[in-house]
Amino acid sequence: MRYSTLAFASVALAARPFLNEPDTGIDAVFGSLPNGTLPPLDKIVGLPDFDWAARHKMNDSSYTYYRNGAAGEWSYRNNLEVYQRFRLRPRVMVDITNIESTLPTTILGHNFSAPFFIAPCARGGYAHPDAELNFVKGAADGNILYMASLYSSKPIEDIYAAKANNSQVLFQQVYLTDNLTETQELFKHIEELGSKAIIMTVDSAADGNRHRAKRYGVGSADSSYSYLTWDLFRQLSNMTSLPIVPKGIQTVDDARLAVKNGAKAIYLSNHGGRQLDTTPSALEVALEIYQEEPEIFKQIEVYADGGVRYGADVLKLLALGVRAVGMGRPFMFSNVYGVDGVKKVIEIAKHEVAIDAANLGVGDLKKIGPEYVNWKSTNAWFS
Repeated sequence: MRYSTLAFASVALAARPFLNEPDTGIDAVFGSLPNGTLPPLDKIVGLPDFDWAARHKMNDSSYTYYRNGAAGEWSYRNNLEVYQRFRLRPRVMVDITNIESTLPTTILGHNFSAPFFIAPCARGGYAHPDAELNFVKGAADGNILYMASLYSSKPIEDIYAAKANNSQVLFQQVYLTDNLTETQELFKHIEELGSKAIIMTVDSAADGNRHRAKRYGVGSADSSYSYLTWDLFRQLSNMTSLPIVPKGIQTVDDARLAVKNGAKAIYLSNHGGRQLDTTPSALEVALEIYQEEPEIFKQIEVYADGGVRYGADVLKLLALGVRAVGMGRPFMFSNVYGVDGVKKVIEIAKHEVAIDAANLGVGDLKKIGPEYVNWKSTNAWFS
């Protein structure tokens, strides 16, 4: 009897245990800490450490809200694992000594110190009583973008009042109902508060099928059926002076339609693997766009999130043409330390992006391109 390579690969992948965090020694060093106790913040060495710390500190239901994925959580796992399937192609003997000076970027014309941002995530209060205020303050300190969630623990007014000064830029994420009067009022309020863009979630047309979350009664913050069409997008775009960025683009087909319908930017995301299981990661979507319609990266700005835990993950997205990379769970987990935890994530991420780029032989982050990655997956079943 003959067996295909695909069959063997599938069995091997099914048998291999999933690692929510890699074994880098944190459990060996801090595993004896009593539950509810955090490791010293100066001993946190990488972004996955914050997941470990949050799980150790938070109650089960609150941690589960941040951690859960849809159904069997295959998309959640794939978001974390997909970056490792594509090998980097380092160049050597390149002058990389000024790499840190090339980290700053612009997002919709606004200046920031790094090509990553705090992605919109709900219920920041589950980790810390100051909730989203810590994200505002941490983003100001690190000069990066924070996209606030509509379903934040803190009132939207308090979030914008916490800005360091009038020059700090926030974007506002929204979920929409089919009540256009309510939407018009919401948009007006967002403009008055000083948001510089509206991030419209489009990958949450219905409630998420979240088994893990249901066991603890912490399901989706948005559980209604939503009316979302490109006709509506055009109508909404005429209701505000702010750019509306559709968040949740998962195919090159919808990326094309976003351009056709006048979007200034798109946001590749599968909602952290929390909505529809077995959807592609943002990296896979970015690769599909690059292979089939690479001009999109030049026509509009493209953002992406999902499973980003290392500087090299950021570099792989940037290499395809992504303008800026969102991180959600690392910041949510870091909030168990308060604003200092948020600042630590920014510090670690900036350092890793810079040193990984240097080791990749990229002297100027603005000049990174697809040639720095072998885009043929190491998995036999993936081409």
